[in-house]
Amino acid sequence: MRWLVTGGAGFLGINLVRHLLARGDGVVSLDREPFDYPERSRITEVRGDIRARADVERAVAGCDVVVHAAAALPLYAPDEIRSIDVDGTRAVLAAAGERRVVHISSTAVYGVPDHHPLVERDPMSGVGPYGIAKVEAEHACLEARGAGRSVPILRPKSFVGPERLGVFAMLYEWAREGRDFPILGAGKNRYQLLDVEDLCEAIVLAGTLPDERANDTFNLGAAEFTTLREDFQAVLDDAGHGRRIRSLPVAPALWALRALERVKLSPLYPWIYETVTEDSFVSIDRAREKLGWRPRFSNQQALVRNYRWYVAAADRLGGAGVTHRVPWKQGALAVAKLAFPRASVI
Repeated sequence: MRWLVTGGAGFLGINLVRHLLARGDGVVSLDREPFDYPERSRITEVRGDIRARADVERAVAGCDVVVHAAAALPLYAPDEIRSIDVDGTRAVLAAAGERRVVHISSTAVYGVPDHHPLVERDPMSGVGPYGIAKVEAEHACLEARGAGRSVPILRPKSFVGPERLGVFAMLYEWAREGRDFPILGAGKNRYQLLDVEDLCEAIVLAGTLPDERANDTFNLGAAEFTTLREDFQAVLDDAGHGRRIRSLPVAPALWALRALERVKLSPLYPWIYETVTEDSFVSIDRAREKLGWRPRFSNQQALVRNYRWYVAAADRLGGAGVTHRVPWKQGALAVAKLAFPRASVI
């Protein structure tokens, strides 16, 4: 098969490209950013914008399936989030013609839930520019599906793995340096993650199975996860410095983060720090039953696998930014390191 991957130069994109190449499939990457990986010679790279239908049509020529993974993340400006995530999705659907489009959505479409686990029939209620845009993008996919198109929608939990940095780079950097790591509250809430390799497996199933099995909406997450404290502690344990997860009082920490947000010094965006103390997990029964999907990695296995990649790659990583491929700016958290000294032996 020949696949078009929008956002092919991103974190999910490169992992999916490698997964597809390992299957022996052909791959086209469409991205505004250069595909600067060793696999460059093994794929077809198209530099372009998903909002430009001509760019998508140029990239999709000769492809069998489209995986729409390109998206603007929450740290982008609100108008750019809507333009990329909504207008871009409509352009991809239009340019794909009758080809199957596997749309990578997010569990952010559920907003702030009042129950767990979340199931696919729960109402969509996006919070903030990113959540709202993800809901609108799904509506565009459902319109195409209603017109007879095959448009599987995948709603993954936050996914981690090789090449993933973003907010997780903060945990990995502190672990590598031999520091305790702070979290809001006791950390006894259950916060489901997903390994990117398990996500790639689900994408292939959604892209290749018959319509009666694949043309639906699916939650995706790890089958095994404990509490936020226990799962993050696994990274500190793997670092080997005897460091621990430390709790911060919720109310004062939220007050401080909101104040820092106003002056652009918060290390986290509001969606993270306003929800990280709550349970957050989905049912994956539909993906298991209809796709035959079986996630292999637990939360802890996924985090440790990502951490070990980070340690191996740390010396060549670039500067901070707003995508998952680079560390996010730590803002005031960099100063807070002074209260979390390094281990005496590293």
